[in-house]
Amino acid sequence: MFLNIFAAKSQCNSGSENVYGSGNVWIGYVYGNAHLGSFRGRVNEGSAVSPDFDQNFGGSNVNYPVIGGCTVQTETFSVRYRLSKTFTSGDYIFTVGGDDGYRLSLDGGATWVINRWTDQSYTTTTYTATLNGSYNMVLEYYENGGENRISFSLAAICSATENTSISGTGNTWNGYVYDGVNFDVYTGMVQKGSASDPAFDENFGGANVAYATSGCAIQTETFSVRYRLSKTFASGTYMFTVGGDDGFRLSLNGGSTWIINNWALHSYTTTSYSASLSGTYDMVLEYYENAVDNRISFAMQTLSLLPITLQSFTAQEKDHNVQLNWEISSDSNPRSFEIEKSVDATSFSAIGTVQSNMNSATQYRFTDQAPFRGTAYYRLKMTDMNGVATYSAIVSIRLAVVSANKINIYPTVVTGNSFYVTAVANIRNAVITITSLNGNIISKQKAGNITAGQAVRVLTSAANTGKGVYAVIISGSDFGITYGKIVIQ
Repeated sequence: MFLNIFAAKSQCNSGSENVYGSGNVWIGYVYGNAHLGSFRGRVNEGSAVSPDFDQNFGGSNVNYPVIGGCTVQTETFSVRYRLSKTFTSGDYIFTVGGDDGYRLSLDGGATWVINRWTDQSYTTTTYTATLNGSYNMVLEYYENGGENRISFSLAAICSATENTSISGTGNTWNGYVYDGVNFDVYTGMVQKGSASDPAFDENFGGANVAYATSGCAIQTETFSVRYRLSKTFASGTYMFTVGGDDGFRLSLNGGSTWIINNWALHSYTTTSYSASLSGTYDMVLEYYENAVDNRISFAMQTLSLLPITLQSFTAQEKDHNVQLNWEISSDSNPRSFEIEKSVDATSFSAIGTVQSNMNSATQYRFTDQAPFRGTAYYRLKMTDMNGVATYSAIVSIRLAVVSANKINIYPTVVTGNSFYVTAVANIRNAVITITSLNGNIISKQKAGNITAGQAVRVLTSAANTGKGVYAVIISGSDFGITYGKIVIQ
């Protein structure tokens, strides 16, 4: 009986300690102290498809089994892992983690590319290298006391080699994909559109997923894409419609100027632009996604001629409102006019619609009864009887504040669920109202009596507001009416 036990123990630490694993499977040589001494036996880590592993040895201060039926107590022990691996030419990133010490060698232990040989809680270290051929990898680990863990992972760093200045042709866009919202790190190319139509609508497979490119896959959060297309247009009028969540912009001259520019955080929205073109244009469509949902779309429509000829479009103040007047040519064929308003001449919202008057024809009017106090911008979306829409030029008007009472709003760009207002005078029975640009009341908050200089918190979350520009109206028993604005992001 004594001889059998002795024989079993001899098998635990028999054989060479210098053989390397192969086929992504490490051979680990386990030792009974923290100094790679007192050899106890072998273990294997990794698999046929990957050398990655994450081992905690069954817990702290327990018996960890090794090949041959032996065990090692998981306090003050160590392991030397060996793997011979052949790498195709490329860039690679190694990540090693450990509690306590660890170190990694690519030349059989002669030098260490990662070396954290010290007592520590679990931490990780990375190393990148350009490799080609076979390497004898050695990963050493020791545990001195408390918790224990050793991990290893290896990933190829894919590289994209395209010239990002080359435009697509034949209605097919070249899309250059970047990690980061400001075209930071180029990761690879995709193509959109088809031989017959440059239109496309892309949601990148969903929010926060891996999106494949010619090089690296990109995670669909905080990324950007620059699409390029060189296109020849026959002489005529064209309408472009771009939509996005978040920012997008379109250029016809290689990015020097933007005919559509909605470069801001927002849910999916579309913008259209019509232009008379003839010849070849270097089109650039840029897009970025900051968080949550993502989508970019492009469509183009050929217009044989302008469906509606607008001869004049004006805005004037009348009875504290804004009256818009426009006139079209007698040969126009309108179905409707949608009136849009903006406070920054970029992001427009519809505030009303005027149907065509098929009897009298040419002159139309619309009154904005909830005007913005300050500078506002208006344009017309004109739709003809065939459903073709074009946009007018933008007109602006500035309305003075109704009351001289001064208020301060901060912050004016709201990223949370509230903002603050202060007044330079006392206000009795104050009411703070938030409205959309088309005059719809979003929320109304009774603030009671406000003392001059007192900061009053105004909630936006309860109003179920979305991203955009909103008017803030403050009134009181002896205060009149004062206007301001906020931008909710």
